[in-house]
Amino acid sequence: MSKISAAITAVGKYVPEYVLTNQILETLVDTNDEWITSRTGIKERRILKEKGKGTSFLAIEAAKDLINKSNLNPKEIELVIVATATRDMQASATAVYVASQIGATNAFAYDIDAACSSFLYAVSTAASFIEAGKYKKILVIGADMNSSMIDYTDRATCIIFGDGAGAVLFEPNEEGLGLQDEYLRSDGTGRDFLRVKASGSMYPVTKEAIDKRENFVFQDGKTVFKNAVFNMADVSEKMLERNNLTKEDINWLAAHQANKRIIEATANRINLDSSKVMMNIQKYGNTTSATLPLLLADYEQQLKKGDKIIFAAFGGGFTWGSIYLKWAYNS
Repeated sequence: MSKISAAITAVGKYVPEYVLTNQILETLVDTNDEWITSRTGIKERRILKEKGKGTSFLAIEAAKDLINKSNLNPKEIELVIVATATRDMQASATAVYVASQIGATNAFAYDIDAACSSFLYAVSTAASFIEAGKYKKILVIGADMNSSMIDYTDRATCIIFGDGAGAVLFEPNEEGLGLQDEYLRSDGTGRDFLRVKASGSMYPVTKEAIDKRENFVFQDGKTVFKNAVFNMADVSEKMLERNNLTKEDINWLAAHQANKRIIEATANRINLDSSKVMMNIQKYGNTTSATLPLLLADYEQQLKKGDKIIFAAFGGGFTWGSIYLKWAYNS
């Protein structure tokens, strides 16, 4: 009997219609297009503007896109995992609502939050279930409505983040394709360098907290940048070493889209040509949990069965990691 691995068999995506360009941001804060582009690589980002809609809306639309493209019967889905740092509300898992809304009535569902590493952690979880033979169809969605926690008077953060969602379906594979290896890490001493203070149990949302703008994202940019550059590059290099891979073996690097300079530093560490580096940060900015599945959706037509992909991410907490995956189908 062949060893079962967990393979991605379908992808989907959704980004809101409203485009927040660098030129629009110039009217909101003291910044300009040249400064933003040269430091981050971002030209525009998508923002969900409709009242009463949140991360679940983004996730549902991405799931629907996957379902429609693959002709998947939602009732066959056994588990829905939503990777997100911006769930709809406290004490109520966003994934549960998403599963119900897409017709996955035979699935159970839950959220995973590891900031920008959430999608990688969710992939690891889904793959473990598949490899153990417990489930055959698992939907993993990376979705974040970052605009809900961004202070648009803070030029250090408002230029970076956007809203969006990407979805992937995991199924068993006996051809040796799918997830090959993972190296996931975390370090809790870094949690104060990137966080939203007033929203958790230690710091409930109060009038005083709102007056101090503690309900918005705070980022110590230099510290986060330094750690992201080192750790994303480090785990990517480790992934090649652990699997006896060379730069010639790798077809694609799918790195978290937080900053173009971080992505390039990761590629340089493993001597990977820029033609093999997936990049869409210029269109969406940092969509947190959605960056990696959005890359897969945008590059799906270029991916070939057997392609070797190295994933890398870094997020608040601190959390980071790398996954090595072999693509399982031709579009």
